Amino acid sequence: MSATRTPPADADAAPTLIASARRALRLLEAAARYPKGATAKQLARDTGLALGTAYHLLRTLVHDRYLERLDGHYLTGPAVSGLTGRESPVAGRERLDRLLTLLSDELSAAVYFAWYRQGEVDLVASVPAPGAPVVDHRNFRAGAHAHSAGKTLLALMSAEERRSHLARYPMVALTPYTLREPAHLPLLPRQGPQRAAPITQYQEYALGTAGAAVPIVAGNGIAAVSVSLPMAQAHRLAAIAAQLRTRLSDDFVAVAFGL
Repeated sequence: MSATRTPPADADAAPTLIASARRALRLLEAAARYPKGATAKQLARDTGLALGTAYHLLRTLVHDRYLERLDGHYLTGPAVSGLTGRESPVAGRERLDRLLTLLSDELSAAVYFAWYRQGEVDLVASVPAPGAPVVDHRNFRAGAHAHSAGKTLLALMSAEERRSHLARYPMVALTPYTLREPAHLPLLPRQGPQRAAPITQYQEYALGTAGAAVPIVAGNGIAAVSVSLPMAQAHRLAAIAAQLRTRLSDDFVAVAFGL
């Protein structure tokens, strides 16, 4: 009597792995239908998966950067764009706008992303919130000494970079509250600036508006994410700035400097 052949150890595992891959793809497809992100419960319901199964697969997809999780919502991540090659600037900008919109919704404040590139302080994107419109940005570059994002970038620059910027854009008074002396500008260390308190301004850039910003440093790149509120809501600024500092994940940094 011939011996019974034992099937390969992974013979039973193959169908299970295929089923898991199919479930993961269904979750990716479902997440792609929500530009602002979806909760695990929403995705489980859309795909017909048990919530525990959905959570398990979502953790794996986030770990491998096919999804990113922000404030309990899952969004398509950078690895999805990587399937077809380098992420396009348009796709990167869409992801940045999406992240800023989520922050704006959560904080109920206007949110801005600015960076220092090629010797200039530039506003890259801004998103308003109900009751918190974005400020007029026509003076954004020249008024960097007055708004919180610009003050943060100036605080991160080298002494030479700061002198160069202020030589081209003197500290003129935009309001009666605008700082006029370079010595009064705050400074931040390039190493570990996130540990410092957020930089704030009250009516220095525009009357009736207060703002706060937190720094982002990646290699030689410096940027800032800031919020603004009408002065009637200025009592919320400290708490919002503290929340903002805890919300800036590595994924945000990757999106911001990947544009």
